[in-house]
Amino acid sequence: MRIGRATRNARFALTPPPSCLTDPAPMPPPAASPVPAPEPVILPERAGDRARVDALVSAAFGPGRYAKTAERLREGARPRADLSLVALAGRELVGAVRVWPVLIGADPALFLGPIAVDPAFRKHGLGSMLVQEVCARAASAGEAAILLVGDRPFFGPLGFQPVPPGRIVMPGPVDPARVLWKGLNGREIALAGPVSIAPVSR
Repeated sequence: MRIGRATRNARFALTPPPSCLTDPAPMPPPAASPVPAPEPVILPERAGDRARVDALVSAAFGPGRYAKTAERLREGARPRADLSLVALAGRELVGAVRVWPVLIGADPALFLGPIAVDPAFRKHGLGSMLVQEVCARAASAGEAAILLVGDRPFFGPLGFQPVPPGRIVMPGPVDPARVLWKGLNGREIALAGPVSIAPVSR
């Protein structure tokens, strides 16, 4: 997921450029090809997976990801252990997604990302499977909404919609057309305000 250059201390309201007002309807991603054998199994990320997940994310996004606004919502935070997932093909870790607790205004929500898939398993639907599994587990956990910064053509068919202009304030510059969210358990999202890292429960 790629966003603009981060400014650590400034906050920027989401005000879309004129082109966003005529954003075309999202096209569904291409049909997934058969997954290479062995078929991946999706499991919660364990402590022993951390180094391999970090390596997969680094290979996918490079060091430039640390300058992005999304990182401001991950710095010093802990991912949700129950919702951050890995995909294992045999003993190989071939996919991963992390989920972080955030606040929108004073209300809890989730921030999804990064999501990374091994090149050999891309275009096989593994990324979509990881996102769908996160959403299902988050809904079962009673969470209200998931926020992310990503491409609408990919995430739109998975139920994510653009955040209405002016509803939230990200902790840095970001293309508002790429700020998406999804309500869980059939709830209409009523959240609004600045997005910040949620305090760590002791």
